[in-house]
Amino acid sequence: MKTPAGRINKLFGTEGGVMLSLYAPFPDDFDPAKTPFLVEIDGLEVPLWCSRFERRGRTGAVAAFDDLDTERRATELLGLEFSIALDDETADDDEFYLEDLVGFAVEAEQIGASEPEAGGRRLFTGTLADYYDSEANPLFELTIDGREVLVPAVEAFIAHIDFEARRIKFILPEGLLNL
Repeated sequence: MKTPAGRINKLFGTEGGVMLSLYAPFPDDFDPAKTPFLVEIDGLEVPLWCSRFERRGRTGAVAAFDDLDTERRATELLGLEFSIALDDETADDDEFYLEDLVGFAVEAEQIGASEPEAGGRRLFTGTLADYYDSEANPLFELTIDGREVLVPAVEAFIAHIDFEARRIKFILPEGLLNL
């Protein structure tokens, strides 16, 4: 079974290395010698074999791919989501983690009283770029209108999640997106 497993975020070094955000289904015992990352390029599914894979915490990793040994070639992969093929035993569809939402399209409705002509509501769109796990203050990083915004990852702000369409709707208090 093929499942979304992460996203290629940033360059790492000058020899084609990249930083990855790993989604919750990503297996702890991932073996890069046996399983390629699958990315879609120009409508085709392309396997990327790791020449280097190093975990960085629970939701991050650094990787380099065979045949992509320059910064220019690695730049072509930035922003792409990758999947991996999991055994049916490995995948657990009943579990849900906040990391699963990374990469979802975001619709954020900001509610307040400063704009009564619009019913006090403003709508923003973007992407859920990352999740920062912390016992004290877990946060979502949203990319809204080309800027990065941190929003508390609390159930009270999440209005709806559509897993099939990979969309999430937030209802946020006025001013939160301006901090």
